[in-house]
Amino acid sequence: MHEMCISKPQKMRTKLSFKRLNNRIIKIIMKVEIWSDVMCPFCYIGKRKFEMALAEFVNQQDVQIIWKSFQLNPDMITEPAKSVNQHLAEVKGWSIDYANRMSEHVTQIAKEVGLTYNMDKAIPANSFDAHRFSHLAKEHGLQNEVEEQLFAAYFTEGQNTADHKTLIKIGAALGLDEAEIKQMLESNVYADAVQKDIYEANELGIRGVPFFLFNNKYAISGAQQPQALLHALNKAWQEMEEDAHII
Repeated sequence: MHEMCISKPQKMRTKLSFKRLNNRIIKIIMKVEIWSDVMCPFCYIGKRKFEMALAEFVNQQDVQIIWKSFQLNPDMITEPAKSVNQHLAEVKGWSIDYANRMSEHVTQIAKEVGLTYNMDKAIPANSFDAHRFSHLAKEHGLQNEVEEQLFAAYFTEGQNTADHKTLIKIGAALGLDEAEIKQMLESNVYADAVQKDIYEANELGIRGVPFFLFNNKYAISGAQQPQALLHALNKAWQEMEEDAHII
């Protein structure tokens, strides 16, 4: 299991949320932060595996999930006329046949967790605006739902996730205001938030995604099995309770 304890300066540590009621300390929440990129096939797989773990976690209702921005290729130029397989062949120096085989391998892994990948239809797209859109959704309590739809749009539906029309359509389907999304996308709003997430990832030594951070203390890198993620949830929760002196 890829699990490690992360020690950071005090300012980086999670402030646990508690309240006092009738002289009892009541636990409020446990935070799980997930660094990911929309164009990362293993991030969608990791999301499903985390959901499997969360379904088995006794205190799942007290977990706050926060998606954090990460860009595997910040300089990527969106190319709607190309498929991901064509893009991979060009940037990695692979043959199209080899790129197709690699994509098929990932597709089979995705299938094991119930996901349908159509890599031949996936459009190479810069993810920066999609990350800004995710931050807007967070303000409305819909970040997890937006992340799900972004992944599905990219890997299953073959939509251009850098296209503002695609992002507005996704948001509107989830109940977000179209005008607000359009105004945000036409501005530079949340650009600093995206860069802050990327900076934090660098500070934590994150080199790949998905990356799961539990209460800023325990971390798992990669799309690990649900059992590993569940173990981290239980361990982080147990230590949170011990630190809070909750029986």
